[in-house]
Amino acid sequence: MKMLMHVRFPVGPFNAAVRDGSAGPKIQRILEAIKPEAAYFTSAKGRRGGTLVVNLSEPSDIPALAEPFFLTFDAEVELEPFMTAEDLASGGLDALGADWG
Repeated sequence: MKMLMHVRFPVGPFNAAVRDGSAGPKIQRILEAIKPEAAYFTSAKGRRGGTLVVNLSEPSDIPALAEPFFLTFDAEVELEPFMTAEDLASGGLDALGADWG
């Protein structure tokens, strides 16, 4: 299942990594390990953050995706399932509307 993985980095630990030059290599190492389909970095709720597109085969995949961010940066991580337009089209909305409408 495709998931949006939202990551928020705490200011102190990430500032320290930026100052000592390790932020970039640490993020690169994490990205190489978790192999996201896409990764976008931006501000998130007033802090540095990012949103990654990851594939989750089963719930037990979650630690392998999240722990590198937790352990490296004390980051906050949220996983959110999403659908493509094709997924939505095959989701049976018409039948659900008839059953529940």
